[in-house]
Amino acid sequence: MATTLSNSDQNEDDIELFREAVKGARPVKAKRIPLTPPRPKPVPKQFIRDEQQALLDSLSDDYIPAHELESGEELLYLREGHSPDILSKLRRGHWVVQAAIDLHGLIADEARLYVASFLADCKKRGIRCVRIVHGKGLGSRNREPVLKHKLRNWLMQKDEVIAYAQARKQDGGGGAVIVLLKA
Repeated sequence: MATTLSNSDQNEDDIELFREAVKGARPVKAKRIPLTPPRPKPVPKQFIRDEQQALLDSLSDDYIPAHELESGEELLYLREGHSPDILSKLRRGHWVVQAAIDLHGLIADEARLYVASFLADCKKRGIRCVRIVHGKGLGSRNREPVLKHKLRNWLMQKDEVIAYAQARKQDGGGGAVIVLLKA
């Protein structure tokens, strides 16, 4: 004859069986998992705007250099106190170009910010020689190189610029400049 157990007897047997199985176990310390993700760090928007404005203000379109070495339309510049050999080496391609930017299609304000941030980034990364393509001005209103002349003034205002010279033909010629930066 089969015996039937009532639900309460079966539950008590199951509970007793469970207790016997886990009698030597230790409880695990549970870690609380937050239901909401942690808040992201605030973005210092005003600080970023101030930094961008400082970059813009550091390069003026109205800067008139006390001295410059320009021969016709060719861009040449050597910061005072440096050897003239630097210019000849720069013109011959002595240094390897480590980074480059192209200003084609940018208006003057965009180009100024781009150049300032590019030079700041190069300084942080320890880059010494860069090429900046400014174009020959063939697409501008009077077919004159607007950015070429502005770039000349911007570069002279940056302390990290030791010298610059028009790029060799294979590097952009009259539409680009090679810039040597301080180490």
